Amino acid sequence: MRRIILILLAVLALNQANAQGKKTEKATFGMGCFWCTEAIFQRLKGVISVKSGYEGGKLSNPTYEEVCTGATGHAEVLEITYNPMVISYDDLLEVFWKSHDPTTLNRQGADSGTQYRSVVFYHTAEQKALAEKYKAELNKTNAYGKKVVTAIEAAKPFYVAENYHQNYFNKNGSEPYCRLVIQPKIDKLEKIFKAKLKK
Repeated sequence: MRRIILILLAVLALNQANAQGKKTEKATFGMGCFWCTEAIFQRLKGVISVKSGYEGGKLSNPTYEEVCTGATGHAEVLEITYNPMVISYDDLLEVFWKSHDPTTLNRQGADSGTQYRSVVFYHTAEQKALAEKYKAELNKTNAYGKKVVTAIEAAKPFYVAENYHQNYFNKNGSEPYCRLVIQPKIDKLEKIFKAKLKK
């Protein structure tokens, strides 16, 4: 009996260690210009780091200039590392869909081209199922008055964007683009998701 208890305790300890070892997960979203996306998600509790980059194309290690042509097939995306014990993937999806227009194909505001498409790159079967369920619900309830066209695709190689794209809003907040385009998105985030924001 004592041996069985010791074995059970060892199994419990191993499971706990595995759970603690998996403290972070990744989420990847494309929702137009990654300067805006980055500024939104880096403010959320449970988000550990964000990287602006390119995903979904056919060229290895593309440059910003190459992606901007629309010929590489990449989308401007944000790769998010987060703690699922603090913020769930469902929460991230909610912020994703409420922070851009998922009904415009290959366009966000004045930004036009396939690189600005609305896309979820899922990393697990669970992420895929959650994204598809959420999208179906948005379309079923006609939440936007138009069909959601967000693509849901398996994660592909992610290429980190050039250094000057990283932490862009925090470094360039006084620039006209930041004040006119990004700041209103931050204001909206603070209004809708106040409880989810870092202090």
